[in-house]
Amino acid sequence: MKKIIYTLITGIMAVTLTACGSNDEGKPSNNSKEQTETAQTQPQDQEKQMKEMQKKLDKQKIEEKQTVAIINDEEVSGSDYNMVLSSLQMQMQQMGQDPTSDEAAKQMKEQTIDNLVGQMLILQEANKKGYQASDDEVEKQIAEMKESYKDDNKFEDAMKQAGLDMTTLKNKTAENIQYMKYMEKEIPVGEVTDEEIQAYYDQAVQQGSSDGQELPKLEEVKPQIKQQLEQQKQQEQLTKKVEELKKKAEVDIKI
Repeated sequence: MKKIIYTLITGIMAVTLTACGSNDEGKPSNNSKEQTETAQTQPQDQEKQMKEMQKKLDKQKIEEKQTVAIINDEEVSGSDYNMVLSSLQMQMQQMGQDPTSDEAAKQMKEQTIDNLVGQMLILQEANKKGYQASDDEVEKQIAEMKESYKDDNKFEDAMKQAGLDMTTLKNKTAENIQYMKYMEKEIPVGEVTDEEIQAYYDQAVQQGSSDGQELPKLEEVKPQIKQQLEQQKQQEQLTKKVEELKKKAEVDIKI
């Protein structure tokens, strides 16, 4: 099973916006002489490498208005594809892997399409069952995103860097709320037993021992392990649901 399945577009935007905000906060301040000197002495070749990397990543993207797929008569656009792809590229970099290799590019393309198809099928099912997002719910979630920024201008700058406008953000946020409401009601979290928690912990201890690490006592990490296992079980149920929907759906991939 793939590690990243059906990533929410709004979640992707949140990651992108946060990254933009973090980059902005990471710039040296005028009041810090040490930070300024460090920035000035940064090797130029490192900056060049970063630009070259970004060029290669951008080449993996497609035209925003291009049709990626038609799913039950609904089109998936290139802009949605690029947002999902950008998130996967970022996650791969965070794991210390090269997202620009031919193998990685092929893998990310397949995974991006798989994610988009899964998202669309779940959203279509959510619409059929009447799950909707109110304007107040959308505004509240966007307000929570803004809290990561000092002011509205910083937030708007981050949106521009992420290639977003407020209309798109509101639409995708509404879809995210629909998605989560559907998940909560239709894809229940599976029950996790003490035996499963113990087995998970024992495996982690064994792995930690081989790496020379000492893990906390079970009682200290039991809530986190339970949550992790619940998420895994819910993800498995979601995957099964999407596979069921695919069998009845008309899916035409265009790229």
